[in-house]
Amino acid sequence: MNLDQILEEAIKLDASDVHLICENKPMLRIARKLVPVPNSKVLTPDDMSEYYDYLVQGNIDKDEVFNNTRKLDMSYEYKDIRLRVNISLSDDVPLCTLRLIKSDLPPYEALGVPDIVRRMTYQPQGLILVTGKTNSGKSTTLNALINHINENQNKKILTLENPVEYKHHSKKSLIVQKEIGRGRDSLTFSDGVKNSLREDCDILVIGEIRDKVTMEAAIEMAESGHLVIGTLHTKSCAETIDRMINFYEVRDQASVKYLLSALLKLVVSQRLLPGVNGKLVLVPEVMVVDNIVAGIIRKEKLSVSEIEDAIQSNADKGSIGLINSLAELFVQDKITLDLAKAQIEEKNLEILNRTIMQLKIKRDKKD
Repeated sequence: MNLDQILEEAIKLDASDVHLICENKPMLRIARKLVPVPNSKVLTPDDMSEYYDYLVQGNIDKDEVFNNTRKLDMSYEYKDIRLRVNISLSDDVPLCTLRLIKSDLPPYEALGVPDIVRRMTYQPQGLILVTGKTNSGKSTTLNALINHINENQNKKILTLENPVEYKHHSKKSLIVQKEIGRGRDSLTFSDGVKNSLREDCDILVIGEIRDKVTMEAAIEMAESGHLVIGTLHTKSCAETIDRMINFYEVRDQASVKYLLSALLKLVVSQRLLPGVNGKLVLVPEVMVVDNIVAGIIRKEKLSVSEIEDAIQSNADKGSIGLINSLAELFVQDKITLDLAKAQIEEKNLEILNRTIMQLKIKRDKKD
């Protein structure tokens, strides 16, 4: 099958990803499950070489990046669908992973992300982080936020992405999207952040903060009076703080903690879990950085449990603990109890059960 035929099947079956791997049939990920493309055959090395040529389309820069680094991240368009493409090697044969990005971005309200996250985008400056593991919906949340700002605020928004997924068009805001990588708009995320200081933007969106250099540039941008929204691959709000601090040498960590405690406004950490209706459900953990959280960040020894306790007790300011999110979704019959329990440590099971009971009592009183 040629790639167009495979993509047609992926679109028809509402797949999120396409996997093209030698000596396997083309596979689609549909609702988290892997299924072969109907009527397909096992792929050969020649097939994989053809797919590589088809995707790279003779671009010398992309070909050179792949040959030098043995991997390539790029975007590709098929009809009105954008794809995020990763090409790597296995046994010296190319393999391709394609993520389908729907052209219709869901409205922010439909995602299940708490409203406090949207409200925080009205901050004049500071740092907001959207975090989660791979396939946790970070890009969708980030782009829904960008779209909401674009429709409701008069700002200049600059995004740095690798690759650009959703194409935004200026509405009430002026929006500029830059792709990161060799032969693209900016070589690295850190280069893009540094140059943004001269581009008179109000809001900077960093597709991924993955190293100390980018972190330093983001902090400098926030310090200079801009709102910076970024993503990290971390699984909780507490782990996010720990990761950012550990970008730095021990001797520099005290000053970084002070900066973060002053500049960080909010962290949202999200997971996507299979719901009882077969659809994916977003589970958010939200940490609003108030004086209590800022004080914990500044401490010499960072305490994960103190951060988690502060989130749990800060509901009146918009913070939402993971346990509260799981309990709420279970009481609303959106996820199973077993799935909720699987997301937390055993020592917290009693707190989850108690939270569920409290929510049920509150619901019964309303009824």
